[in-house]
Amino acid sequence: MATPLSAAAFLAALRAEGVKVSEHRSWRTHNRNHKGSWGPVHGVMIHHTVSSGDDSSVELCYNGHSALPGPLCHGVGRNDGTVALVSSARANHAGLGDDDVLRAVINETALPPANEANTDGNRHFYGLEIVNLGDNKDTYTKGQYRAAVLWAAALCRAHGWSERSVIGHKEWQPGKIDPRGPIEGGGSFSMSQFRADVRAQLATKPGAPSAPSKPTPPKEDPDVALSDADIKKVADAVVDRLLGKDTFDAPKDSANYSPDPKSSAHYWTGRTLFGDLINKVRAINKKVDALADAQKKEC
Repeated sequence: MATPLSAAAFLAALRAEGVKVSEHRSWRTHNRNHKGSWGPVHGVMIHHTVSSGDDSSVELCYNGHSALPGPLCHGVGRNDGTVALVSSARANHAGLGDDDVLRAVINETALPPANEANTDGNRHFYGLEIVNLGDNKDTYTKGQYRAAVLWAAALCRAHGWSERSVIGHKEWQPGKIDPRGPIEGGGSFSMSQFRADVRAQLATKPGAPSAPSKPTPPKEDPDVALSDADIKKVADAVVDRLLGKDTFDAPKDSANYSPDPKSSAHYWTGRTLFGDLINKVRAINKKVDALADAQKKEC
C-alpha cells in the first residue's frame, strides 16, 4: 500500500530519473478527486492516445471530452520525447478493471488474463498516455518509448516497486488494446519487453542510461479459452468504446460545431455519427414520400 506522491515529489522523481517534462497549465491541482478516492496507489499503467498531434493530444488529455471529462492521465508522451504533465492526482484513464489483475500487481506476481471490469483503476494507478493513433501502423518514436520507460521507472523507484508493478491498459480492462504499434528502429510495443526495459533502468542509478535488455519474442498474449460471459464482456466493452468513448473531429458543417479543440462540440462519437445518419435517412425518406405524393396528385 503506497501513499500517492505529492505534485512536487512526483515532478522531482521524474526529473531525477532523466525524464524531460513540461508542466501543462494547472496540472498540480487538476484532478478528479471530487469524483472518487486517489490512493492507495499500486502501479503504473501505459496507454496510447488514439490521436495524432502533440499539442492537441495534450489538450485533449487535459480537458477530456463530452463523454469523458479530463484529466485523462497524469502524463502525455509527446513525439519529441517530452512528457507533458496534466495531473498529479486522480485521473480518468484506467476505468474499471479486473480485481485479480490488481491483486497480482500488488503482489508483483504474474498477471492473469483480464476478464472482469469490477474495480476502480483510476484510484490505484498512475497513467501515461503516449501520443499514437493505436492503429498498429503509427510508429512510436525512440524518444517516446525511452521517455515512457523512464517515466515508469521513476515512479517505481519512488515507491520501491519492481517492473512487475507496470501494466498496459489492455492487461487491466477487457476489450482494451493499448498500447500497441511499431516502434522506431524495429519491433512492436510489447509489455513484456517494456517491463524488461524498466527493470534494466531500475538496475542503474537514476538518470543513468540503462544497459540494453535482451529482446524477448513478441509473445504477449497467451491463448486463453474464453467463456460466453467473457466474450460478452469483451464485446460490450468494444461497443461501448466505439459508440461513446472514442472520439474524432466532427464535420465542420454539423450542427453546433465548434472549431475550438477544447470544446466538446469539436468532436463526435460513434453514437453521434449513427444519430446523424439516422436523421439524414429520415429526411431523405420524407422527401421521397413528398415526391411520391406529388406524382399521385399529378396523375
